Amino acid sequence: MNNTFVEKIFAKYSGEKDVEPGQIVTVKPDHILTHDNTAAIIQKITPELEKYGIFNPDLPVIALDHVIPAASEKTATNHKIIRKFVKKFKIKNFFDVGYGICHQIMVESGLALPGKLILGSDSHTCSYGAVGAFSSGIDRTEAAALMLTGETWLKVPLSIKMTLNNKLEPGVSAKDVVLHIIGDISASGANYCSVEFHGDVNQLSVEERFTISNMGVEMGTKNAVFPADEVTSKYLKSIGVEPSRYDSIHPDKEANYNWELEYDLSQIEPVVALPHSVDNVKCVTDVEGLDIQQCLIGTCTNGRISDLEIAARILKNKKIHPDIRLLILPSSRAVYLDALNQGYIDVFLNSGAIVLPPGCGPCLGAHQGVLAPKERCLSTANRNFKGRMGCKEAEIYLASPATVAVSAINGKITDPRKEVN
Repeated sequence: MNNTFVEKIFAKYSGEKDVEPGQIVTVKPDHILTHDNTAAIIQKITPELEKYGIFNPDLPVIALDHVIPAASEKTATNHKIIRKFVKKFKIKNFFDVGYGICHQIMVESGLALPGKLILGSDSHTCSYGAVGAFSSGIDRTEAAALMLTGETWLKVPLSIKMTLNNKLEPGVSAKDVVLHIIGDISASGANYCSVEFHGDVNQLSVEERFTISNMGVEMGTKNAVFPADEVTSKYLKSIGVEPSRYDSIHPDKEANYNWELEYDLSQIEPVVALPHSVDNVKCVTDVEGLDIQQCLIGTCTNGRISDLEIAARILKNKKIHPDIRLLILPSSRAVYLDALNQGYIDVFLNSGAIVLPPGCGPCLGAHQGVLAPKERCLSTANRNFKGRMGCKEAEIYLASPATVAVSAINGKITDPRKEVN
């Protein structure tokens, strides 16, 4: 056999013996994820919902996370519409304001599992490749149809094998790895492809894999997956998921890939993605000393407990620069509570940082950290195009939690290795 991960999982979910790239298949996903946009989605199909109802109340997963708490009457009304929908159709998996970001919830709640196929009306649904799932974003119309029928069509992607060799140096993180890769192949270098990560990946925790898979869409991927291994099973067991609940899918050893790329992790340095494109990647030393006004640590890319631990270690007994606003954004309530119990929240507050409720807020420029014209923000988020944080005349730079934390202290972009050394 010579099938890749995506070919195997598409064959399984379409009922086909074999599939090949470019083939159109009909699949029935395990879940369809939506968030605040659920209001717009269900309003597309209101007559059909009244007549037929939804396909299965266990199929949708809905999390209110993008603009929370509601920042306007319109937002509050949309939240109200969603809550009414959830009650009327007895949606099992609903996470109201305060639970956290939808992607973090999917993984930490055990809804995304190895060998599962999950679709979502959010481009960063690709994050669940961190636990060996096929997961991908679809548009709102497709999501609406899925709620009614329980199935949709997908085209089998081409497959890319990325082999990560050797170990990361101190001060270098998974965020640097994925930014380095995007800078190498470009923001469209893996368009509609399934990217598999192999090699010395057992050194990467599920949280680090999450960061890499989350940004798969920033290089154009349909999904970005780490085939499940002992690291995966150990993590899932830690959150109460037993192996009997999932059936991992692995590519064949002789699988045929359309492209194969290798990266030497020991040669990767801390990097920064400059405005206004995620593939405008430079070594941190090339932009060191650039003044910034706001820093953001968190989001679905780097808002997990390991990210906050790195930031807290750097910020402990230090103060952020007086010209800096440092925003801390835990990715979920569970992460927030863990950070509180570990003493990280005290560290952040004592440093002068602002701790926000778990959600998306400033990442998409909705509220809680909108930028002013001519301001620069150094962020651990995943996108930096014009207007992403609410102002087309501002600049967004993307980096790792370590780089952002060190830079917040100095008031300018700083190489995090100086803190490590």
